[in-house]
Amino acid sequence: MKRQVWVAVGVVLLSGCSLLPEIAHQPTLHNPFPQLSKIAVAPFFNLSAEPTLDGRRFALAYAHELQQVPGFEVVPVGTVEQALRGLNLRLTGPEEARQLGRELGVDAVVIGAVTDYSPYYPPRCSLHVEWYATNPCFHPIPPGYGLPWGTPEEEEIPGPVIFEAEMALAKAQLATQTPRSAEEGGKLSQPPALGQANGLPAVWPDPRGFIPPPPSERSPPCWPQAGPVMRHTQAYDGRDPKFTEALANYYFFQDDARFGGWQSYLQRSDDFIRFCCRMHLWEMLSARGGAGQTRVVWRWPTIR
Repeated sequence: MKRQVWVAVGVVLLSGCSLLPEIAHQPTLHNPFPQLSKIAVAPFFNLSAEPTLDGRRFALAYAHELQQVPGFEVVPVGTVEQALRGLNLRLTGPEEARQLGRELGVDAVVIGAVTDYSPYYPPRCSLHVEWYATNPCFHPIPPGYGLPWGTPEEEEIPGPVIFEAEMALAKAQLATQTPRSAEEGGKLSQPPALGQANGLPAVWPDPRGFIPPPPSERSPPCWPQAGPVMRHTQAYDGRDPKFTEALANYYFFQDDARFGGWQSYLQRSDDFIRFCCRMHLWEMLSARGGAGQTRVVWRWPTIR
């Protein structure tokens, strides 16, 4: 009997401990903005060279992935389409997006566009997405907002997020130096920034704006703005090593018994579109404080 036990142990050791569980760390995401919790996703616009592209297909994929993020409630795409027909809206501007938001009783409306798409291997997809708050007093949330700037955890902020945040800040600062006509010069279209010194303009974006301010005793004044509260543009390519690495990591945590592994996602259009939407959401929200602590997952190998 003892001999049989030792033989069994030896088999496990010789197999490289393949029967032991594998420990993996799964990233998590949540809604970092409680004021933007109920969301409507409109059918995406087709701005690509692919004439048969269905914008509704992309909206369904985006809405599905958004609903997987804790803290979001997503209105069914069919309900959004009914409201668009009832109001005869084409979503040609921010006011129509907000009108749709008021009709549906949501906090924000997602307007997306597919700017490039090819389903043939290796597939590619480019997405431009804007979130319009129904409340016009909500102002843009830049990349880098809500991240641990000025703390020891700042070193853990990914390099691409730091670049995106610095680029967004530079664009906002340079926008204050754009020459304007005499008629435009006297209009203040945005709220005053934090107190500035050294002769900087009153509307000069301050880097401290990345850090959420403390609660105020009174509701802040409303400075209406027409632009989206969030926007994100990204291109995805089935040949990009970073993209395929992210896809392989995503597949590892899925209970997907279909044949082909993660590579098959590049050959099935629905899976590819859904993963692109997932990547797009993760990039946009994690760059604004939505990334949570990783979850420890134990995976047992499949015995064949």
